[in-house]
Amino acid sequence: MKHGKIVRHTSEDLAAMRRTGASQTDWERVAAMRDEDIILDEDSPELDEISFAQAIFPISIPKARVTLRLDQDVLAWFKAQGKGYQTLINTILRGYVDAQKTQTRQE
Repeated sequence: MKHGKIVRHTSEDLAAMRRTGASQTDWERVAAMRDEDIILDEDSPELDEISFAQAIFPISIPKARVTLRLDQDVLAWFKAQGKGYQTLINTILRGYVDAQKTQTRQE
């Protein structure tokens, strides 16, 4: 099977693709692939039911611009994680909110 070249994108490229709905994926080729055509390695292992049960799927909800006061050490830690620290903060808060909603439903 012939494999195409690997293309790397910056986070800005990916954000622009999400905004415009552009995709460079050849979905017809993907749909035509057989299971044995898929190459599994440490970067893309086979997924099982547990993997799917624990998966976190990004939710495309419009963001609101806010001013938020955080402890300096907390902000410094998030910034030290590198680019995308605000998205990381949002993801952690989203996990907390979802957990609270689940807990409320179970009570």
